[in-house]
Amino acid sequence: MLVAVMLPVRETPSHGISSRSDPRACKGCGDGQRLGFGFSYAYQPIVDVTTRRIFAHEALVRGPTGESAHSVLSRVTDNNLYKFDQACRVKAIRTAAALQMESRLSINFLPNAIYRPEVCIRTTLEAARAHNFPIERIMFETIEGERVADVKWFAEVLREYQKIGFLTAIDDFGAGYAGLNMLANFQPDVVKVDMDLIRHIETRRSAQAIVRGIVNVCEQLDIQIIAEGIETLEEYRCLESMGVHLMQGFLFARPLFESCSSQASINWPAVARGAMDGALADGIECDPFAGVEATGASVPTRSIG
Repeated sequence: MLVAVMLPVRETPSHGISSRSDPRACKGCGDGQRLGFGFSYAYQPIVDVTTRRIFAHEALVRGPTGESAHSVLSRVTDNNLYKFDQACRVKAIRTAAALQMESRLSINFLPNAIYRPEVCIRTTLEAARAHNFPIERIMFETIEGERVADVKWFAEVLREYQKIGFLTAIDDFGAGYAGLNMLANFQPDVVKVDMDLIRHIETRRSAQAIVRGIVNVCEQLDIQIIAEGIETLEEYRCLESMGVHLMQGFLFARPLFESCSSQASINWPAVARGAMDGALADGIECDPFAGVEATGASVPTRSIG
């Protein structure tokens, strides 16, 4: 889905100081200064159509009472970008913990807002510990469409995140600057295929060929694929036939403000049930991250308050 924090940002801080060593920015990330505006989150599930389980919930920024993402993002500038990125992480974790979210939590982040990953991630780790949210259930999505001046540096940031224990994902894959060159430098845990490739894919041979190519490359590199922006049964069926089983879109569930979905609330396409029932009857474990703490909420939809 559309990333919550897709913004035009400068590639390096002012005065020509390298983003990898600017101590002022690292201080600004964690000095507790208030942003001056409020925001909250809506959560949209990413589902496994084979097992009919919730793989993760993506945190999508909203205004404090559910206003549009634009109402928040229009107030983000170069001057508060770093504090906003840090505040987003803390808020997403705190809200997910309050919802007793049992799935993975997918948080969007701005690669150009990272100065030193081992320092800038400290606030995230502290929030996870404070709210008892396991770091192995946190996935960081970054925008493949956001221009990153130094791709190798970006790969270093993602490697640092993996080393700590986070899952990593490239969002909007196929729509941005890095593309396959990014995968040559770094292999994330997950690639999310851009929704423009998904739209009406059942009628577009060119889009089908591209997505099949992405699926093949990711299989060779042990990368999981999520198809996002799925709105119709036809799109779903076409993607399932290609071997894509992690999906996200209005067909399954819309984002819920300060709430998360339950398995029972998902609109599961009936065509997937036969294969799923057979897999469960045979005792087959289909979770692509079976070694990671189990996902999928089995309780009713929760909300804060």
